[in-house]
Amino acid sequence: MTPGTVPLLLWSALVVAAAESGGEREIRALMEEQMRALMEEQMRALMEEQRGMRALMEEQRVELRHTKAQLDTMETRLRASEKLVQQLRSDIAGNLNLMGSQMEELRRKREERRVAFSASLITSGHVSVGPANTNLTLIYRNVITNIGDAYNNKTGIFTAPVRGVYYFTMFIYGSGHNWVSVGASLSKNKEHVVIAYCHLPHGKTSASNGASLLLEVGDQVFVILYTDSWVRDSYNHHTSFSGHLLFPM
Repeated sequence: MTPGTVPLLLWSALVVAAAESGGEREIRALMEEQMRALMEEQMRALMEEQRGMRALMEEQRVELRHTKAQLDTMETRLRASEKLVQQLRSDIAGNLNLMGSQMEELRRKREERRVAFSASLITSGHVSVGPANTNLTLIYRNVITNIGDAYNNKTGIFTAPVRGVYYFTMFIYGSGHNWVSVGASLSKNKEHVVIAYCHLPHGKTSASNGASLLLEVGDQVFVILYTDSWVRDSYNHHTSFSGHLLFPM
């Protein structure tokens, strides 16, 4: 049944009732009253429907505001997460660089602590050094080992690269002579430490000595040939100078 069907039926009923009563005035008044009541009822229904629609729209509006708030919160969290990821990436890169620097420093220090050398006077042939009327620094030109490059075969001087305790040995070889000895001393910064010495009137002779020394960075250790002494060396490397780092300090 359509909305217009009810008023039409009511109208028909009113016409019939009025005709039966025979009063035209009563019919008009009754019709006006019924129409007014019908219109008021329809107005109330429309207003109620409008109130329902407004309430529904308000609910949807509130729901949309809530959804927007949730979206804003999610966007804020997403931005915070992106910043956190960027910070973590930056921290990781910084830590990797720091670890690389630390590893390089450890490698450098490890390399510095690898110090050892051995050298003899000559590579081949035969040579005698001395005697002289003054002390001479023996220059061991034939480098056998020089880990850390702390020994200089052009000056005969070992220079400490790190602070620590080092152990040095020297072996000397020579010919006996009535007035020429075979003798040399281990020196630290021109300060006498130990001596290797022998004196025979004839024949071949040799001597050796060694010492552990606490050296600061830059301290120098070398071997001095005594005045009026000589040493000899050959391809057999009789006369040698060696040293190595025992431990850093």
